[in-house]
Amino acid sequence: MSRELRRLTGPEVEKFHESLSNWGRWGERDQLGALNLIDAKKRAAAAASVRSGRSVSCARALDTVLSPENTAPVLHHMIGTATEQWGGDWFGIAPHGFATSHVDALCHIFHEGRLYNGYPIERVTAHGALELGIHELASGVVSRGVLLDIPRVRGVGYLEPGEPIVPEDLEAAEAQANVRVESGDVLLVRTGRWALRAERGPWNPRERLAGLYASCLPWLHSRGVAALGCDGVSDVVPSQVEGVPMPIHTVAIVAMGLHLLDNLELEGLARACAEEKRSDFLLVIAPLVLFRGTASPVNPIAIF
Repeated sequence: MSRELRRLTGPEVEKFHESLSNWGRWGERDQLGALNLIDAKKRAAAAASVRSGRSVSCARALDTVLSPENTAPVLHHMIGTATEQWGGDWFGIAPHGFATSHVDALCHIFHEGRLYNGYPIERVTAHGALELGIHELASGVVSRGVLLDIPRVRGVGYLEPGEPIVPEDLEAAEAQANVRVESGDVLLVRTGRWALRAERGPWNPRERLAGLYASCLPWLHSRGVAALGCDGVSDVVPSQVEGVPMPIHTVAIVAMGLHLLDNLELEGLARACAEEKRSDFLLVIAPLVLFRGTASPVNPIAIF
C-alpha cells in the first residue's frame, strides 16, 4: 500500500489542543471525557451483537521479570503456602510504562498546567488525584469494540519498531474488515508488537515502538472514539514531531478526554476476529476501583 507521511510541526500539534478540545462539552465538572459518548443505547446494541458467545482476553500476564521494556516489574510475594497451610500472596504494581496492560486515568497527563477539562494540575496531590481519578470508571466501560489490524492490511506479520500509523492506514483496515469506527466505539489498534517480540526478543520500546502518528488525532475526534487501546502505547516512538514527545497521549488525554489502554495483548483477539469473520464485538473493561489512582491494571474482555 502506498503511504506517505506528511510530517506535522510542533506548533501544528499544539493547535490540536484547541481544535480538538472537549473541555466543557459535558459540563464543567465532567470526570469521564469521551466515555460520555457511550450511552445506554450504545451498550445495549453492543450486547445485542453477541452471536457465538466466544470471549477473548486482551491483557498480558502481569510481568514480574526485569527487562528492557519492563523497568518496574510487578512484585509478587507469597505470604501463604503449604508451609503456612493456606494459599495467599501480595502484589505490588506500578501500572504505567511499557509492560503492564493498563488504562490511563484522565489525570495522568498534564499540559501547560492543566488537566482534561481545565482542572489545575495541583488537583493531583500526594494523596492522589482529587479530579479525574481512575475510580471514576468504577461502573466499567461497556461498548462496541473495534479491532483495526494494521499489519494485516499491510500484508505483514507486524510493524517494525518506530513505524508510524496514519489515518489512511486506519481507513484501509476498516475497508478490509468491512467495519466502520463510529461514535462511542472503543478502538483497538494492533501493531503486532508481541508477535515481533516472540520472533526477535525484547527491545527498549522507549527508543522505538510502532504506533499512531499525530495526524490520527483529528480522525479519532471526528469519529467519536470513546477510548483508544493498542498493543503498544498508542503513540509511535519516537513521535517524529519535534518538541512533542507523545502527542497522542498529550492531546488525546488532556484535550479530548480520551482514556488510553496501553500494552494490550491483541494477538489472540486478531485470531478470533479472523475466525469469527468480524472485527467488532462487545467489549467489557472493568478497572480496579483504585480511589484517586492515575491508572489501573486491566483485563479487557472481547465477546463475540
